[in-house]
Amino acid sequence: MVERRLPKVRDLAPLMHFKAPDLNAKRRRLDKALTIADLQKIARRRTPKAAFDYTEGAAEGEISLARARQAFEDIQFNPAILRDVSTVKTGWDVLGAPVSLPFGIAPTGFTRMMQTEGEIAGAGAAAAAGIPFSLSTMGTTAIEDVKATNPNGRNWFQLYMWKDRDRSMALVDRAAAAGFDTLLVTVDVPVAGARLRDKRNGFSIPPQLTLGTVVNALPRPEWWINFLTTEPLAFASLDRWSGTVGELLDSMFDPTVTFDDLAWIKAQWPGKIVVKGVQNLSDARQLADLGVDGIVLSNHGGRQLDRAPIPFHLLPEVVREVGSEYEVHLDTGIMSGADIVAAVALGARFTLVGRAYLYGLMAGGREGVDRMIQILGGEITRTMRLLGVNSLEELEPGHVTQLERLIPRARAEAAEREPSGL
Repeated sequence: MVERRLPKVRDLAPLMHFKAPDLNAKRRRLDKALTIADLQKIARRRTPKAAFDYTEGAAEGEISLARARQAFEDIQFNPAILRDVSTVKTGWDVLGAPVSLPFGIAPTGFTRMMQTEGEIAGAGAAAAAGIPFSLSTMGTTAIEDVKATNPNGRNWFQLYMWKDRDRSMALVDRAAAAGFDTLLVTVDVPVAGARLRDKRNGFSIPPQLTLGTVVNALPRPEWWINFLTTEPLAFASLDRWSGTVGELLDSMFDPTVTFDDLAWIKAQWPGKIVVKGVQNLSDARQLADLGVDGIVLSNHGGRQLDRAPIPFHLLPEVVREVGSEYEVHLDTGIMSGADIVAAVALGARFTLVGRAYLYGLMAGGREGVDRMIQILGGEITRTMRLLGVNSLEELEPGHVTQLERLIPRARAEAAEREPSGL
């Protein structure tokens, strides 16, 4: 029989600690975000549909993006036990200079459309965290202003090769003059992908005001106040544009670009050069022959060719074949620090996050990007400790098993023909 009694105040006091209320609404909502998915939900609530869908969406049926995310879920970690993981080192050298974490901020276009602080928030957060920030050709902040925000950190410039070559190379010259250390040449955009959400939303620069747009904006007054009371949206690298995003992209991208053009760009750039958008082993080998410093396995976040190869699935083979010749980086589908750890274990030297960055930006401006980095950094550290490793150098393929959901037909038929050994 349990004996009951009335509780005494002195017994309850140690068990009851009331948290002081936080009057800062932004800080309250960001503190509640424990994952990138939490930031995504906040961003959706606070951003008009057309702008949010530009970030969230992908090409056509959005199969490439779904498969890329599924690939990270379809892994098994293989931890070691009884290791001293009291200290964990999450940084190493990338392209010849140190980074504090194995990820950086990917180049994103139209960024101030998502949230008015735009690239300044991203560059400032990257500087504070000790990770690279990448400015897109389609960015909405000037090259020189990004450098001023991140004067001592790693700044990378992403180049789309335009039909107007002189104009393209003028941007390269500006980035070099500003002290950007790496040129990211994106090569998977001979034409713009079919981003159906943008077409359905009438996403344009500037935004088209329709009855639906106004109704959707009513519960999001802060976005509109910021948009209407700050510097008009303009592209850092080109004149103002009035038209749809697709029309803008198709007017710029050059479908005639070849490996010879890439060699020509490389000869004019004084820093490191990385090619972004590699999707097969043959192209990776050819780039090794060209002498670039690194590649990014990427299908453009699923925003170009739908049903494209899954970068995370390509990673082990590409690293095995060309990883000794240059650094292999990876993007597309990353939604957690565990995803990043898995990529590093399979040979990626570095990763880039785009949507995760924009979710943080839309959720809370600069503070939201800081929170995004904090979340991913914390997940990386915790995953490494649970795997039993102290540093990125200790991660190796044995820590990850890729579970096969989508097996190419030829491989599946070959497996059926092989004797089981039973």
